[in-house]
Amino acid sequence: MALDLATLFPNGVSQYLLGGLFIGLATVSIYLGTGIHAGASTFLESTLSYVSDRKRFQQFRFVESRDWRVVFTGGIVLGAAAYTALSGDSWWTTEVQPWRLFVGGTLVGIGTRVGKGCTSGHGVCGVGSLAESSLLNVLTFVLVAAGTARLLLYAGVLP
Repeated sequence: MALDLATLFPNGVSQYLLGGLFIGLATVSIYLGTGIHAGASTFLESTLSYVSDRKRFQQFRFVESRDWRVVFTGGIVLGAAAYTALSGDSWWTTEVQPWRLFVGGTLVGIGTRVGKGCTSGHGVCGVGSLAESSLLNVLTFVLVAAGTARLLLYAGVLP
């Protein structure tokens, strides 16, 4: 079976290449500016360090990185909002029921804690630096996601 790029990418690949370039430049900028790999999974802990006196949230790694993590995460949200506003696309673009999104998000959050990082941290920064733990995590993400999708499809579960 031949791979048909026109089917996979009906609008071309240039916007994906440009997006990848921007992600790579941002990742390098964050690393050079802070010495920390970019990733969104510690955003909650670092943000809670502003308002909570609990020892867990006052760890040096959270307090030290909280300012740039707020900017980083805000940029993700504002970038998506700006794109949506400028493109005229709908703000809600999925047919998946909200409860399924909630359950999926909860499972992703649990996986992020168990895997000690998120897909952006492991997938972009960890793989880019050839970290063995990140390569293993990304392989696990992909295999579990593909297996779950196939299992749900086989069970007749549709979005």
